[in-house]
Amino acid sequence: MILVVTGTSTDVGKTIATAALVARARSRGAASIAVVKPAQTGVAADEPADLAQVQRLAGPVGAIECARYPEPLAPDVAARRAGAPPLERGEVAAAVATAAAANDVTIVEGAGGVLVRLADTGGDAGPLTILDVAADAGAPIVVVCSPSLGTLNHTELTVGAIRARGLEPVGLIVGSFPADPDLATACNVEDLPRVTGVPVIGTLPEGVGDLTRDEFAQRAPSWFDPAWVPPPPTDRRMPRRHDEGVRQ
Repeated sequence: MILVVTGTSTDVGKTIATAALVARARSRGAASIAVVKPAQTGVAADEPADLAQVQRLAGPVGAIECARYPEPLAPDVAARRAGAPPLERGEVAAAVATAAAANDVTIVEGAGGVLVRLADTGGDAGPLTILDVAADAGAPIVVVCSPSLGTLNHTELTVGAIRARGLEPVGLIVGSFPADPDLATACNVEDLPRVTGVPVIGTLPEGVGDLTRDEFAQRAPSWFDPAWVPPPPTDRRMPRRHDEGVRQ
């Protein structure tokens, strides 16, 4: 099973959601799990990053990071400023395929929001985004969103962008839900499925990133709808804009 995790913006809880999905999959019998991070920014080469956070919370997983850039910017900008080569679409597709072939579950965590440029390929090819990664893998997409005021707009825009590529989001995960929500926050969890047509499959309580590994693993499955089962990957590859295909 392959699952792509994206968000409505940066800092909405994608990494915590990824760790929670790992813990849930493990609780349901997945013997081997891998997490792929196509592009990591804002950390030096020797610093722990998102994959380390997933492993700290959810335990050992296969970890594949395709590219890392030191400045906390969109990956295409960070690569350009670092004088590094742009991320290759074929490289990411191969990493996901390799992980999926060797593991029961592979989760791909994007960077920032759904249209963040992982690489600026130039010309008619258009920018590489997490939508291309999902299309190449035929993978279902889960969207992590904020519970706060403004999330209805941000989430509907994100879902619209996914559907505009001919893809379909299979669930929403609400990140960092406060213990004492205000009126807008309380209403948003009910209204998100109404405005997007996508079910809320999980709600992560605020502060769970500070739990110990044992606490996180024990509690994470309860944050999800127990009836939700991710659909299998499709066996077709979605064309990119201008029908340029996978970059080699």
